[in-house]
Amino acid sequence: MNGSSHVRIARPSRDLAAAERFWIEGLGLSVLYRFEADGSTEEHSLLMAGWPDAAWHLELVDAGAVQPRPTVEDLFVVYLGEAVPEELVARLEAHGGRRVKAHNPYWDEWGVTVEDPDGYRLVLSTRQWSNG
Repeated sequence: MNGSSHVRIARPSRDLAAAERFWIEGLGLSVLYRFEADGSTEEHSLLMAGWPDAAWHLELVDAGAVQPRPTVEDLFVVYLGEAVPEELVARLEAHGGRRVKAHNPYWDEWGVTVEDPDGYRLVLSTRQWSNG
C-alpha cells in the first residue's frame, strides 16, 4: 500500500435513488459504476460515486436488513480551499440534503455541514488540506 492505493468508502443506504440525487445531482460526483440486483440472488443493488480522477470512491449499497446508523462524527469532508458556494448548499438541499449544525464547532467555523438522505454528514470545508 502507498499513497496511490485506491480507497473505497462503503455505506448502506435506505434509498439508492435518493442517495444518487444527493451525491450525483447535488454534490456533482459522477456515477462510476452501478449494479441493479434483480432479486434472483442475494446480491444488493449498489452505486459507486466519485470523481473519475480521484483515488477514492463512495460505494452506496442498498441497505436491505442493514440499516444506516450514522453518528454526528461520521463525516465525509471535502476541502474546497475557498468559501462554500451558497448555490452548492442550496442544490444539496434541493436534492434531499439538510443543512445542520455541526457536532464539533470547528466545522461550523470552517465550513458547512449537510446531512444526506441517510443521515450521513457531508462537510464542505473552506480550508485546504494536503498530506504532503
